[in-house]
Amino acid sequence: MGFKLLRFIFFGNYFVGLLAVALTIESTLQLNVPFNSLSYYTLLFLAPIIYYTYAYMGATSSSNSQNPRTAWYGKHHNFIHWSQMILAGTAFAVFLHMLSRDYMAILHLPLLYWIIVSVVLGMAVLYYGLVPVFFFNLNLRNTGWLKPFIIGFIWAATANLLPLILLKIESGVDFTESPLWFFLFIKNWMFCTVNAIMFDMKDYAIDSNSQLKTFVVRIGLKKTIFYVLIPLLLLGMVSLMVFAYFEHFALQRMLMNMIPFILTLIVAYSMNKRKKIFYYLIVIDGLILVKAVCGIIGMQIVSA
Repeated sequence: MGFKLLRFIFFGNYFVGLLAVALTIESTLQLNVPFNSLSYYTLLFLAPIIYYTYAYMGATSSSNSQNPRTAWYGKHHNFIHWSQMILAGTAFAVFLHMLSRDYMAILHLPLLYWIIVSVVLGMAVLYYGLVPVFFFNLNLRNTGWLKPFIIGFIWAATANLLPLILLKIESGVDFTESPLWFFLFIKNWMFCTVNAIMFDMKDYAIDSNSQLKTFVVRIGLKKTIFYVLIPLLLLGMVSLMVFAYFEHFALQRMLMNMIPFILTLIVAYSMNKRKKIFYYLIVIDGLILVKAVCGIIGMQIVSA
């Protein structure tokens, strides 16, 4: 029963929805801005579940896959189909509610906000190649080395940019008045990109056979760790320190926010050997939750 629940939460991408909410709460506290509405957090939780489940919608009970995740989707094909319908319907209803409530504020958004939203949504759509082929055939998911940067960008934008844009719509707060959001965005972008690269390591053999030139396929596991993961983590840590300097972090708060980066370095060293899929879903994705929790605790240290 426990293992079935575990597969439901992690294979079903419900944990991913939790990560999106946790990262947003962390950035909201760190930027010291008001929280978004409950409607937005509901939509924020549902959207990643629907989005990431889309890639497995083609799996059926007759699918013969050695991938445990794909096999799970094939076994529960009917349930996944109906749950997607229900979740998508709920998300659409929440979206319509927010649109009817704030449509005037949306229409009066500054151009910069529209550009940011367009870039983020455009990358999300192109990631799965959702644009009809007669326009152009581009699937960012198959871009190899660029793929983790796109994933990291979408996650950082979801956690650090979209909530601020919604805050402008819901409360009139303008985040462009402060440059601190930029440092926080870079830190999260680098952290989530590293996370995506480590997740790609589980598909090394498949990507190699498919000639998908990810970092791991191009330069190998060890070089990926030392020449890609560690430099990106260091860049994220530098961004954190710059942010901490401008925000006058206490030492305890600085150390608390460094914990996820240190743990990620440790996990990166462990990636030389192939792991089971739950290691990636729980440990590697779990690092994002650890990061969010550490950031939230760090803010509580300040207010204590």
